Amino acid sequence: MDIILPVANGDLVSYRLVGKPVEPSMGARFSRIAYAAAHVVADPIAMTDPWSRPAVDWDRTMAFRHHLWRLGFHIAEAMDTSQRGMGFDWASAKELIRRSIAEAKTVPSADLASGAGTDHLAPAAAKTLDDVIHAYEDQFAFIEGEGGKAIMMASRALAKVAKGPDDYARVYGRMLSQASGKVILHWLGDMFDPALRGYWGSNDFDAALDTVVAIIERHADKVEGIKISLLDAEKEVRLRDRLPDRVVMFTGDDFSYPELIAGDGRRHSHALLGIFDAIAPVANAALAKLAEGDKAGYDALMAPTVPLSRRIFEAPTEYYKAGIVFMAWLNGHQDHFTMIGGMQSARGICHYADVFRLSDQAGLLADPDLAAARMKTLLAMSGI
Repeated sequence: MDIILPVANGDLVSYRLVGKPVEPSMGARFSRIAYAAAHVVADPIAMTDPWSRPAVDWDRTMAFRHHLWRLGFHIAEAMDTSQRGMGFDWASAKELIRRSIAEAKTVPSADLASGAGTDHLAPAAAKTLDDVIHAYEDQFAFIEGEGGKAIMMASRALAKVAKGPDDYARVYGRMLSQASGKVILHWLGDMFDPALRGYWGSNDFDAALDTVVAIIERHADKVEGIKISLLDAEKEVRLRDRLPDRVVMFTGDDFSYPELIAGDGRRHSHALLGIFDAIAPVANAALAKLAEGDKAGYDALMAPTVPLSRRIFEAPTEYYKAGIVFMAWLNGHQDHFTMIGGMQSARGICHYADVFRLSDQAGLLADPDLAAARMKTLLAMSGI
């Protein structure tokens, strides 16, 4: 099958689909904890004001979570992949968390953890550390009240009011000490959210590393693990090597995840990744190979997903959600390519053409005929 696609210099080039859809390994056991940070499906008819009033297609959103659970993934709910802080507000996140926890209870062995942040507190309205603590407490209380587990997300408000490392230690210490169960921490880099520059009280990585390690060591009994999203494998390994026993590393590195998950022979990372939303069938098959001790098979499956992930997460990285939802549309998980806040407009047609090509080459187009037909629709909307 051939399709005419644009390239960056403005030319139109014929592309022949070459990929064979990868069959997932249903019922496989993984040797790594694998969270997929899941997107939400917008309701384009109900969303009359997409920039400021999100509307969600709850049936399709929950159906996608069942898709991930069937493939053996845990779900990281209401994270930045769901557009938290970029069109998806706390009121909407509460409903998403409530519904997802209820759905998980209907699925044997389904698991999820939900993002607890401070996004209902505008950074400009935060004046003191207590303001930040109270905002975190509101979200922790809701998640735990629903019977859920919290992922403590990085806070724009804390980044604004904190004067240094001691302020981060105070806020994180307070929340961890009073959490009802173990918490996953999330170190999100400023390439994902520029408002988080200088998180942990310093722009210097070594100083920030010392701060976060000290917090984890002080509260190791309450920290399940930490996700680091800095798109720098070396920095992740340095943190991983300093974690206390029984505190795990969750890679959030959408550039180098295969090698980080495989490990270096001494330690390995588990996964809490937005790209797993898009590459779930291949990631499932690869993780099954890894659990069987077939490293070569794991590498062969994972390797073609890396160029795709790097394209989806290219700068400006915060717009990666558009590529995630685009792939869900190509693969029939939703009937439209409309996003909350109109974020589908954040990437250009050449970007989507590249994602289409790379998805095909990675074996990620479940129905190539459907995917090609939908790609042609998007091309026609761009005058191609």
